[in-house]
Amino acid sequence: MSDIKSVPSYLECAKPNPSANRAPWYKNTAPTYAGIFLWFVFWSYSLGSGTPGGMLSAGVGVALGSVLVAAVLCHFGFYYLLARFGQKTGLPLYIVGSSTFGAQGGFLLPGFLMGVLQFGWLAVNIWGSSMAMNQMFGFTGFPLYLVMAIWGIAAVVAALKGIQYVAKFSTYLPLIPAAILIALVAKTAGGLSSFDPQVLIAATPQPATGTLPAALSAAGVFAFALTYIVGFFATAGAAGVDFGSGSRNKSDVSLGGLFGVALAIFLTIGAAILITAGYYGTAAGKAALASGAVELNPMSLMGAIFKNDTVAKWLAFALAITAFPSACFSSLIAANSIKTTLPKVNPWISCGIGCVVSIALAVSGVAGRCIAVFAFIGASFGPICGAITMEYILSKGRWSGPRAAFNPAGWIAWAVGFVIGVQPNFAALMGFAIPAAPVMAYIAGAAVYAVIAAAKGFMLFLPPLILVYDKPQTDVLPYPQADQQSAD
Repeated sequence: MSDIKSVPSYLECAKPNPSANRAPWYKNTAPTYAGIFLWFVFWSYSLGSGTPGGMLSAGVGVALGSVLVAAVLCHFGFYYLLARFGQKTGLPLYIVGSSTFGAQGGFLLPGFLMGVLQFGWLAVNIWGSSMAMNQMFGFTGFPLYLVMAIWGIAAVVAALKGIQYVAKFSTYLPLIPAAILIALVAKTAGGLSSFDPQVLIAATPQPATGTLPAALSAAGVFAFALTYIVGFFATAGAAGVDFGSGSRNKSDVSLGGLFGVALAIFLTIGAAILITAGYYGTAAGKAALASGAVELNPMSLMGAIFKNDTVAKWLAFALAITAFPSACFSSLIAANSIKTTLPKVNPWISCGIGCVVSIALAVSGVAGRCIAVFAFIGASFGPICGAITMEYILSKGRWSGPRAAFNPAGWIAWAVGFVIGVQPNFAALMGFAIPAAPVMAYIAGAAVYAVIAAAKGFMLFLPPLILVYDKPQTDVLPYPQADQQSAD
């Protein structure tokens, strides 16, 4: 293969983002990422692990320390090197990923998978926003399901027909959850010194059926924080390639991640920790625990904290409205990703099908199982981030260009990582659960990619087939865009 015609059309048509279109980190990367973490679903459900005391069971210090480690890992492990690929090449994720998964394989990983998983995010958005608005309306049954359907359909229609107006409307919306978090921290800070995690654990009521699980140890809190935060961030970390393509230099990539990813994660979930612990250290919080009323969602505590249910309902409604643009953007990313891989399919059809699935997941309550959803997304994209990170390391920071067909090293690395990542879903059958599975999936993806890439050949046993590969990596295709990348 000796010319550009040897690559698929989607690669041939790709144009690097020119330097004139790039901007400082504080104008694009940092505020966009910070807006993601200010989404109320992320921080409001972060403490509830399904065990007594949740993330607070080992105390405030352990919880904050665990969040800090997870935040730093998201920046350095999942974002930074992928963003550097984007910054050097000016190319988006689905192009850069072709060096890891192959020119044909890149259609599916990460391209098509990114689009499909966006409908999972849309489902979570539909469920979370509808439940937040419902604090004001109090709907049950069909009326609530109707709200969910309207929210999902409106998001898809706005994404396909009026995203430019949504973008203008959304610029300052993240200030609303930021202001609410600051106000809640200020109202509850006085109770922090009196918070006792053992009292919180003891107050947890017994379930109607079964037995109450044990509270998390310090190690358990650490593993839970990694699972929740990394699982949530996995797709956004892979999208760091796209963010990097809008960065001017290495400094923009670094500062954009440190402030927009690491600091934003620590401040948002850190605020949720301080709010909840602070409230249960106040007289009102202690009285609630004495009555067996335990709530680890700071948004659900707003009425008690402000001592005004009407104010709390309006604040919840405002938080729901601020989430609408992200629902639109998820739909738009899905439409663009699917259009890239299936150009002949009308986006109204693909997004329409995805919207129906998203609404069904929300109505059924599956989308409300945030920990399980985030863990699955982490299992799906954790090994992708790991494999691309290792590709960066092995290529010494220079993007090699697309590899032919399906690159075995990338696909096998993803498959192994995915199996490890989803293992906790089968913990009841297997008798154990891999801790921090999204992180383990990332490590597996990176390690397997490195081992296979270094091998001279290998044999893959897939009963009843035995596949023999003379080369662990397919050939790099000629690609002029790869020669245009910057050295910095």
